[in-house]
Amino acid sequence: MGARNPVTWLGSPTFPEAARAALADTQLRRNLRNATTTIRGRRAEVVGELPDWEELRLAGEAIKDRVLHHLDSYLEQLEASVTARGGTVHWARDAAEANAIVRDLVGDAREVVKVKSMATAEIGLNEALEAAGVHAVETDLAELIVQLGDDRPSHILVPAIHRNRAEIRDIFRTAGLDAESDEPRVLAEAARAHLRRKFLSCDVAISGANFAVADTGSVVVLESEGNGRMCLTLPKKLITVMGLEKVVPTWQDLEVFLQLLPRSSTAERMNPYTSVWTGVTPGDGPQEFHLVLLDNGRTRTLADPVGRQALRCIRCSACLNVCPVYERTGGKSYGSVYPGPIGAILTPQLVGDPHDEQAASLPYASSLCGACFEVCPVRIDIPEVLTHLRAEVVAAKGRTAESVAMAAAAWVFASPKRYESAQRIGSLARFLARDGRISWLPGPGAAWTSSRDAPVPARESFREWWRKNRG
Repeated sequence: MGARNPVTWLGSPTFPEAARAALADTQLRRNLRNATTTIRGRRAEVVGELPDWEELRLAGEAIKDRVLHHLDSYLEQLEASVTARGGTVHWARDAAEANAIVRDLVGDAREVVKVKSMATAEIGLNEALEAAGVHAVETDLAELIVQLGDDRPSHILVPAIHRNRAEIRDIFRTAGLDAESDEPRVLAEAARAHLRRKFLSCDVAISGANFAVADTGSVVVLESEGNGRMCLTLPKKLITVMGLEKVVPTWQDLEVFLQLLPRSSTAERMNPYTSVWTGVTPGDGPQEFHLVLLDNGRTRTLADPVGRQALRCIRCSACLNVCPVYERTGGKSYGSVYPGPIGAILTPQLVGDPHDEQAASLPYASSLCGACFEVCPVRIDIPEVLTHLRAEVVAAKGRTAESVAMAAAAWVFASPKRYESAQRIGSLARFLARDGRISWLPGPGAAWTSSRDAPVPARESFREWWRKNRG
């Protein structure tokens, strides 16, 4: 389960291979359908309550674009603000550098508690700490289920969405947690008892960040269970790993996202636990705070005028819950920390290698229906980025049978005479028809007719018919 730098899982197959296996898992598909349908319905209800929802989306888009256009200035301002309030800022160019920084900061601790974090999953921090003899305890309930089950997350918001109650009970029992039944209350109490001991014994906590406010140096984490709040207040040392793009200029800008994110993610009007800390406060909370600013392919993504939209993402997971592909294949099919439509455009850019077969397959994991763009709270045009990345994959392959065929088609379509000649030649395929159908074609056409009939060409083209009947 080690993470390959930066965001894909080691040894993961391409999306088509993984998706075929997932489609054969009836229980997985049932779990996903029930969960995504429920979340999707609740989100629609709370979003419908706001008459200015589209204005909020436009504001979120504008703020994010302003940040991305002036990212260097806002990050320098954030560093100065955090430092002025007693915190320490570290800069990490890639996963290896970020992991090394965190390992050094953990010091002699042999166990740390963690707040749910996509950034630390992206860099494979848990595995890096384990290799150094440090056990990282996930405190988010869903992340704990994944960790105890030696599993991989399959959803940005609900990592264990592919598990049902009975499976979770069995995981807990195997791990030694006292789960007498699969009732949600019993399962939650078993996790609570297990985690409470960890909270009271660990001196170091590691978190991600949903946002950081540049002008005050404040860091913000939104969560639904309160476990994050325990990590952010009890330990003596707090280490936060944050992607460069998570900065916002002011508290006024933050207010927009505190309306967009809860409704788009957990379908709540207000997030149950919104934790904010600003540097170090003597006698209150962790007395040592470190902020690790993570690049790991983000500046390369920023350089792409089309692809940089992906950096607007606030990790709400709304695009996953409406995606017909994700609903049928699940998150693990993507072979990446970031699943679903956003993962299909973010992962290939963070990897930065169009020749990486696993990452290059992700832009094709979509029907291009556009539902993801319709629900995105910051208006990321995911279909546009998908087609843009597909073009990059094709260009990286150079001359292939497909590209030669497309070039030949372009040459034919560029000339009316050549186009009409091709139509006349193509009409000869009608001689392959039997009983009004073409059930077999030679060569590359066999791939089509292996699962469907080919249409029978007309005896004459429309152009020929028009000249004959209309002069």
